[in-house]
Amino acid sequence: MSGVALAMLGAVSQGVLWGLMVLGVYITYKILDIADLTVDGSFALGGCVCAAMIANKGMNPILAILIALLAGLAAGAVTGFLHTVFDIPAILSGILTQIALWSINLRIMGGKSNVPLLKAQTIFSEVVKATGLTQSQVSLIVGLIIAALMIVFLYWLFGTEIGAALRATGNNEAMIRALGVDTRKTKMIALMLSNGLVAVSGALVCQSQKFGDINMGTGAIVIGLASIVIGEVLLGRLRSFGSRLISAVVGSVVYFLIRAIVLQLGMDANDMKLLSAVIVALALCVPVAINKWKIRSAYKEGGSDNA
Repeated sequence: MSGVALAMLGAVSQGVLWGLMVLGVYITYKILDIADLTVDGSFALGGCVCAAMIANKGMNPILAILIALLAGLAAGAVTGFLHTVFDIPAILSGILTQIALWSINLRIMGGKSNVPLLKAQTIFSEVVKATGLTQSQVSLIVGLIIAALMIVFLYWLFGTEIGAALRATGNNEAMIRALGVDTRKTKMIALMLSNGLVAVSGALVCQSQKFGDINMGTGAIVIGLASIVIGEVLLGRLRSFGSRLISAVVGSVVYFLIRAIVLQLGMDANDMKLLSAVIVALALCVPVAINKWKIRSAYKEGGSDNA
């Protein structure tokens, strides 16, 4: 395969793995209507826990992912506790947890900012040995399988009574509270579920790239928001809940493809944060501008007809 094709394949595989993080952001941002900034910390938490367990303890990579999941649930619980019990605004609760997680992640890594997994067994290296496929191909296949399972699980969960309460909390908190639902519990569940998914994504990305880093979650919330908006723009006409979950992962893949293409064109890697901000801004502004243009056009046509 050519260098460009390999770069595109690597971007798609990374997009799928990061898509789990985007699903977590989707739960809080789109369903619960909460801007949870814990994501940057919990993504790195999942990667750091996974790297520490595999490198220092020689733990099975699948078990390491499960422990990362528990760590993510705990991080979400801390944010939920600060928000629901002490009435600290959700955005500030997330910032407090995110800041605390930086020091916690450093402790987990034994004081090291980076832990390599080059010689360690990961879930991807095991499949590479068994199938003979490349790392990128295995990352894509494993990522698609896990993403599909998570989408099916979330689709089932949000169709249950608890899931309906979660969605109702985001749509109209006062109404669902009047019906006797404790919105503090629903918010806690949603925040824990969200950060659990984010941590699993961090663990998978850690094993895929063969190292864990305390800064690997920097900008994760921006990537998550950009992916959600891109997915909505591409698949916005699909109204079913399942299609919206799929659009989140598709948006993640497209986002990483855009990044890979721009890098192939020679853009400085240090400008990627700027590119991410521009992508989010455009994805948010363009639909609004188009809608305003349509309203003005309809108004002008109506005015000319009356004349």
